Amino acid sequence: MLGLVDEFLAARATRKPSVHTLQAYRRDLVLIVELIGTDPVTLGDLSPRSLRAAFARFAAERAPASVSRAWSSWNAFFTFLVTEQVLPGNPMSAIDKPRMPAYSPKPLRGEDTPERLLSAVSQRDERQRDPWPERDLAVLALALCAGLRLSEMLALRSGDVLGRPGERRVEVAGKGGRPRTVPIEPELDTLIERYQDSRRVRFGRGDPRDALLVDRAGAPLQRGGLQYLVESCYRRAGITDRVPRGAQLHALRHTFATRLAEDGANASEIMRLLGHASLTTSQGYIEVTAEQQRAAVRANRTNRALRGL
Repeated sequence: MLGLVDEFLAARATRKPSVHTLQAYRRDLVLIVELIGTDPVTLGDLSPRSLRAAFARFAAERAPASVSRAWSSWNAFFTFLVTEQVLPGNPMSAIDKPRMPAYSPKPLRGEDTPERLLSAVSQRDERQRDPWPERDLAVLALALCAGLRLSEMLALRSGDVLGRPGERRVEVAGKGGRPRTVPIEPELDTLIERYQDSRRVRFGRGDPRDALLVDRAGAPLQRGGLQYLVESCYRRAGITDRVPRGAQLHALRHTFATRLAEDGANASEIMRLLGHASLTTSQGYIEVTAEQQRAAVRANRTNRALRGL
């Protein structure tokens, strides 16, 4: 089984997914194999009955999103085995895929929160061991003003910011192997240039193929380091109570999308800018905006006065 998993992952790697995506595939496949219980597990053990039992035990301990992802990983794995003529059919049709709760964006709370965050981080904090506001500000702005995911930021190269002044853009290695181009306005371009200048002062001239975002030692930022950086920015700005639970960096991306919708962007435009696979996901930002508008009208004191008439 583990040999087949390795073959499957090698085939998926040709699509150039992120390292984290490949790790998630392996983790999902191995966890279900372990729950099947036999040792060693062979293809003959992967019956619909054994898979249903393994997924039931998995679902008892995991969130629906994790179970849904594991189901998709196994479905892709079996599709690969059928394509390679290792199996005659895909048994996942006999295992119910968990229903996901309706998608709900989680932008930062508070109308002035993004501006408050950027303003606080732009100030040099001498309490930090090695303050680098230019780098921190560039990270926040890439999520707030370009809508980049965490994995997309980690994949950025210095040479991915392209174009002439006034036509600048960033080339993004999107989720699921879907690259996209995001235009960047002069203000964001200025912040990125300022960060790159400060980086050259610290570490000398680099190569366009180098990671764009680096840590204080000049090494490429890793997932945990980027998450910690964003969390520390929230603390410095005093807005931790305005960050939806479990969102962290994704709250910045959601804020970008929500503000696009508030300013009149349609679902198709949001889909292209954020690299969504489904128009339904993009539509969710517009629906949330409509709900916020109705809540604002509902809060109008004059409306409340009508109740007594």
